[in-house]
Amino acid sequence: MAPLDPHSYADGESPLTTHVALTVYLDFATCSLHGSVLLTLSAPHSGALCLDTRSLTIHSAIDPTSLSPIPFSLSPPDPVLGSRLSLSLPGPGPGPAETPLSSVLISFSTASSSALHFLSSPFPYAYTHCHSIHARSLFPCHDTPAARLRFTALLNIPSSLSAVMAARHHARRHPVPSEAGLSCPDSLWCAPGRIVQHFVMDQPIPPYLFAFAVGHIVSRDIGPRTRVYAGPDVVDEAAREFAATEEMIRAGEKLFGPYDWERFDLLVLPMSFPYAGMENPRMVFLTPTVIKGDPAGADVVAHELAHSWTGNLITNKTNEDYWLNEGFTTYAERRIVEVVQGEERAALSMGRGWRELNRAVERFRDNMEFTKLKPCMQGIDPDDVHSQIPYEKGFQFFWRIERQVGRPVFDEFTKKYISTFKFQSIDTETFIDFLKANVPGIENQIDLRLWVEGIGIPPDAMEPISAVYNKIKTLASELKNGQMPGDDEVAQWNGQEWQLYLENLSSNIDPSQALALDARYRLSESRDWEVKVAFLELAISAGCKEYYAEAERSLKQVGRMRYLRLLYTALAKCSDEGKMLARRIYAEARNCYHPIAQGVVESILSKHA
Repeated sequence: MAPLDPHSYADGESPLTTHVALTVYLDFATCSLHGSVLLTLSAPHSGALCLDTRSLTIHSAIDPTSLSPIPFSLSPPDPVLGSRLSLSLPGPGPGPAETPLSSVLISFSTASSSALHFLSSPFPYAYTHCHSIHARSLFPCHDTPAARLRFTALLNIPSSLSAVMAARHHARRHPVPSEAGLSCPDSLWCAPGRIVQHFVMDQPIPPYLFAFAVGHIVSRDIGPRTRVYAGPDVVDEAAREFAATEEMIRAGEKLFGPYDWERFDLLVLPMSFPYAGMENPRMVFLTPTVIKGDPAGADVVAHELAHSWTGNLITNKTNEDYWLNEGFTTYAERRIVEVVQGEERAALSMGRGWRELNRAVERFRDNMEFTKLKPCMQGIDPDDVHSQIPYEKGFQFFWRIERQVGRPVFDEFTKKYISTFKFQSIDTETFIDFLKANVPGIENQIDLRLWVEGIGIPPDAMEPISAVYNKIKTLASELKNGQMPGDDEVAQWNGQEWQLYLENLSSNIDPSQALALDARYRLSESRDWEVKVAFLELAISAGCKEYYAEAERSLKQVGRMRYLRLLYTALAKCSDEGKMLARRIYAEARNCYHPIAQGVVESILSKHA
């Protein structure tokens, strides 16, 4: 059977799932999940059906109509793919004729989902993150972006908590006997102190966008189609931070066409959330580290909003085509920022991106395959090679096309691309064919193959041109001569300017210079986590042991993987003492990190053992 996706057991000969009906009981006492899932296929099928799972216990599989058991087997786990769940669906044979099945009902449980993180302090909380191949650890599924599915979900939770989901909220009500089906006994489902929340997703999405959270969550309306959800201690500050969201949505609609998801709500999660944001449709998930009181925080919201067109409406078919999501979205984000905040702010974002791109290429200098826009990902865990390459090299590609054909032509192309492929998953080849068909002769003006299949940074990529950006680079270069920026030069700087400054400093900065810079501007105490972490990484790499304590406090407070990767790597590389400190900090902070982040840190510590 031909593989459909290097990260899925799904094959090209069997129908994919088109609808999921999920019933889940969340047990906070044991940090476990008990559930059943009704999978509806795109066509009736008989014979073998393969699904993706990871760390799931499969209790039963049945025909939902006849209730007859379906034979199944679970393969030994692959370190990247998890376990293949093989179902033997009935069909025509020598005995009595049987009708091929259009749906299957599976019961399962897990206490070690790589997508689900339970927290107990300061109050019970649980949330999911399924990108990019972790939906399989929540329920058996075709965990490939090639599969687009609609769903309903019943979440049984403690009545003292609230659930939110990247879906339409249908009802909050008391449990009903028998509705749990195979997920758990009625004695659990209908126990005192439990409540059921019902959600519906009417639009087809890839499995990695399945997301929910449960906790003490309150909300504030900030626009006609946007509500901010967060803990009581954060919600008002978040509402102020994201007050301009509706303006960004309108800017996006003018650039890319109608917003097709009805709602654009925002959920600010606990500090352990492993990413800046996740573009779950209808409800974006955000780390609280993006709340910083200056315009830079809005860039993350602009990025996740841009995914509403490039990523959620049109999705990469496999993780080898991930650049189609993130490269186009980074381009779209900066177009939105340019409209809402101005050209200089967008140029600063591009400048940061240029630095990140060069840094990512350096990271993979020993394996340049992962500097390609379309790398070979067979046998590779996407979390292990996650980088800014698909984002920033992808952005550079789309910006290169815009410069070649002109913005009006590229804008027309973009709208046509979105309207043509909306609610579909496509691969790189489909995009390139569409580009050549709609921009005749583009392959003679730009080396498309070099951009997609070539390693490193193409020669026609371009560093942004901006007076502010160039001034910051000049100031950074002057520090090696002992000259710090003057108070008047930084008076109007926000976090983005400081981050650009720090990232442009020489990597072999003298410890005394780092100490002097912090004494003057207190960067290690910055409220902006991007600035704080950029400085701490710089100072620790320079050998400043004075910042070990602040690094430890930071690593025990935040779980965003970007910061964990930077600080743990800096500690592990700087000295034996730093390496021992990194291991101790991780041992003490591990349970505060999402399972995906745990894997990333363990990989760093193993590499620098």
